[in-house]
Amino acid sequence: MQTSLVYFAVAAAGSLTFVVAPTCCGGGLANLNGSSQTGVASGGLVLSATEDEALVNAGYVRIGNPTFADASPQRETDPTPVGRAQHTAVWTGDEMIVWGGYGGRSLNDGGRYDPVGHTWTAVTTSGAPRAREYHTAVWTGSEMIVWGGWIGGFFKDGGRYDPAANRWTAMTTSGAPAARRCHTAVWTGREMIVWGGYNPDESGPFNDGGRYDPAGNTWTAVRTNGAPGARQRHTAVWTGVEMIVWGGLRVGLTTTLSDGGRYDPAGNTWTAVTTTDAPSPRHDHTAVWTGSEMIVWGGGASRVSSLNDGGRYNPAGDSWRAVNTTNAPLKRRSHTAVWTGREMIVWGGYSPPNFNDGGRYDPAGDSWTALPTTDAPSARHDHTAVWSGSEMIVWGGFDLDPVFNDGGRYNPAADRWMAVKTTGPPPP
Repeated sequence: MQTSLVYFAVAAAGSLTFVVAPTCCGGGLANLNGSSQTGVASGGLVLSATEDEALVNAGYVRIGNPTFADASPQRETDPTPVGRAQHTAVWTGDEMIVWGGYGGRSLNDGGRYDPVGHTWTAVTTSGAPRAREYHTAVWTGSEMIVWGGWIGGFFKDGGRYDPAANRWTAMTTSGAPAARRCHTAVWTGREMIVWGGYNPDESGPFNDGGRYDPAGNTWTAVRTNGAPGARQRHTAVWTGVEMIVWGGLRVGLTTTLSDGGRYDPAGNTWTAVTTTDAPSPRHDHTAVWTGSEMIVWGGGASRVSSLNDGGRYNPAGDSWRAVNTTNAPLKRRSHTAVWTGREMIVWGGYSPPNFNDGGRYDPAGDSWTALPTTDAPSARHDHTAVWSGSEMIVWGGFDLDPVFNDGGRYNPAADRWMAVKTTGPPPP
């Protein structure tokens, strides 16, 4: 901040050889005298950093000491999203985008995290969908599409966010599935497929869904004939040709499931997933697609009990085999899992208590390796995780009451964590 003295011209117009200047520091009078101007009208203002007798002698009167902001750029308001859980996150190839969720109230804002520059950019709220949690989000290659969710009511709308333009585009609700939360969504390369979920006002949970085509801004119903039974808090993966849904809750928190189905959008048909050798019933578990298998792990067996086992499903043979439990992480639910191209990494969650540990599962060796806890984020659940191509980035989440706006980046090659900071340069 800079304080200047203000002098006001009181002489008759044209009688002074000074010009009005925005700032005059020390040499202000000399600058004015060197001007090509022939005079200023009575009422002209001059600023000076010091008492200037020459200005007074020239007919100017000192009238005050206002304070002005420095001309240097102001520090931008911290664009880091506020703490939240039950939000969504997608990886664009360059950035992680987090959006929505609950942070003491439901939210309709978010942020874009660049791990190379270690910086956040705010996601605009102009034109954004209404605040919500328990929604879904997919990345299309150019846009993030969010849909559904809940906050005091259930939604059947959503929005498409273009990070290049920092702009939202509304989605049509014509032909969309009924409003719901705790559903799943996958991206096929051309469409977003949403399925299942819960809404007691619409007789949910559901065993239906919809396919959204952003090119045409249109919805097509997912066939229910042959579909798995209605459910929520299940998982879904995209194999390249099919969506596989598995597990979840039938009603409330009382009936867990151990079945599923494979949906082929090309034929709009369902094929049942065998239950032979399938993992035990569960909800709030995780699932990843390896390129040849779906691996499910952990989850809740009931309101109070959790699991630390899982299974590997091969759709080519419609067969299951168990995931080894030796050295597996402790029992948990509401954790996260990513696929690295070689391993499944699981982290966080709660049983209770909340955890800040996890494990790397190598399906080739059917073996687990523990993750370090040194420098790991604090224990939490209902957070998000994305795979960047070299790191797992976790962010947000709950620890009983607090919600977090921090996270961590785990590099399996170095077997180390580094913080996702809100400001400043990256850690060494």
